[in-house]
Amino acid sequence: MVVIHRIFRRESGLLARLVRAVSPGDTARAELLAENIEEYLTGLHHHHSLEEELIWPLLSERASGHQEVVELMKNQHQAIDITLAAISTTLPFWRERAHKDAGELLAGALDEHREILLVHLDHEEKLVLPLIEDHLTVAEWDRVGKHGLETVPKDKLMLALGAILEEANPQERAYFLARVPAVGRLALRLVGRRQYARRRRLVRDDLYTVQAGTRTVFADAPSLQVGAGVAPFRAYGSPHS
Repeated sequence: MVVIHRIFRRESGLLARLVRAVSPGDTARAELLAENIEEYLTGLHHHHSLEEELIWPLLSERASGHQEVVELMKNQHQAIDITLAAISTTLPFWRERAHKDAGELLAGALDEHREILLVHLDHEEKLVLPLIEDHLTVAEWDRVGKHGLETVPKDKLMLALGAILEEANPQERAYFLARVPAVGRLALRLVGRRQYARRRRLVRDDLYTVQAGTRTVFADAPSLQVGAGVAPFRAYGSPHS
């Protein structure tokens, strides 16, 4: 869970900045970022659906003394859904013409979303993960991660794995890769890593590149590496690890 949270922290921190960096009228850039935003929205909705299907019912049943925590998580999901709806409503207007005012409206919706999301992720890590460790079996927790990978569309799997590996420590990488079929690990090694790196450069270009004469040089931007420096928590693999 924490690895996935790092991804959402990172991406939610980049999206508004990327939108604001688009030159008015640059519809090609707007289209690329709009696709990226849609993938982010889908990924977050998918993550929350897994929690609602596989975690909240078990905690409601077994951690009856902490029902207020489960209700808080459900209420926060609803609040986040409202922000996602606002983003989805604003996105098409900016996507079509890359108009500056529409871009600012979209960036504002993304900022508001991030503010609410970060509170939720903090609460989930501080309040829910201890309950998961106490009340879910290793097999039940393992099923969350396995089901999460199994339900990713095949044409998005390499990008999803790339996003995970970008944020994961060695133990977490081993956990996730162990749940990928051998053919998938081979595909990741042969084409997936390059595919993800190329997509990352395309999406983050305005914030991660510097101009050097007539060529663009890829450069790390430490201030944008949201996952860097995050205090370690439990690995995604097991509630009892």
